[in-house]
Amino acid sequence: MLYLTLAIIVFMTGLLIYGIILNLKQVTLNEAMLNKGFSKLINPNILIDRDTFTLNLYEDTVLVKTYRASFGRNVHRIKYRAGDEATPVGTYKICSIDTSVLYHRFFRLNYPNLEDATDALRKGWITQKVFDQIKFEFYYEGCTKFNNVLGGDIGIQGIGKFNFIFKNLPFVYNWTNGSIALSDEDIDELHSVIKVGTKVVIR
Repeated sequence: MLYLTLAIIVFMTGLLIYGIILNLKQVTLNEAMLNKGFSKLINPNILIDRDTFTLNLYEDTVLVKTYRASFGRNVHRIKYRAGDEATPVGTYKICSIDTSVLYHRFFRLNYPNLEDATDALRKGWITQKVFDQIKFEFYYEGCTKFNNVLGGDIGIQGIGKFNFIFKNLPFVYNWTNGSIALSDEDIDELHSVIKVGTKVVIR
């Protein structure tokens, strides 16, 4: 039992050291911007790829930097319902930014959006009254509220308490409720260039 415990400790330590070495090789956002010829980003937008576990930051159509991302625990599904722990697919925008949360920073997305609500209404999951409420929030409030059927509170977030461990794993561990998680350092970089209204495409 002792040997097994020691073997596990050595294995995990080796993984973390390997992850640290990989992270040390990453260029900073400022370096990446300079390499692309940008001193600042005027029209930043984000493309998130669930297949490659990446968040890609663009200036207009030019890829500036790619970040490793984690997703919802149910990574092989597209989010449709509350509690399914899946990450949604579609075109969204950052509708609010919270810098004092459990997971370091939280860039809330306007999920469910009008397309999500329209699909749910067509399938009979929500009533016309609920659809009209989501539509009002989408157009006039920016952030749509948590919906008991479709869910909500989805965004791009940091890791928080376990940042050192998760950011240095040399593999992707999907652990969120459907949100997109980056290391605290990466979310800080993003915070320096994104804003409310930034377009986010998840595919």
